[in-house]
Amino acid sequence: MRFSVSSGSGQVLANGRLMIQIDESGVQRLCFESDRGTFIEGGEISPDGDLTEAGQELYRQFFQTWGMMGLTMTAIV
Repeated sequence: MRFSVSSGSGQVLANGRLMIQIDESGVQRLCFESDRGTFIEGGEISPDGDLTEAGQELYRQFFQTWGMMGLTMTAIV
């Protein structure tokens, strides 16, 4: 599934996809990879599959990447 990340004013910052990355120790992380190659690593996915913490960390990393709050991620159908 494809996604669009937009600023609070509606400016599209990136289009890309969500993915699960497994590191060398077997930890699964929720990540975003843009069409232009920006790779943003989010938080760990909990063992029960809950994405709450992973998603919150991903949004913190969005802030680090783009320097703005109030970002919106929208699924592109």
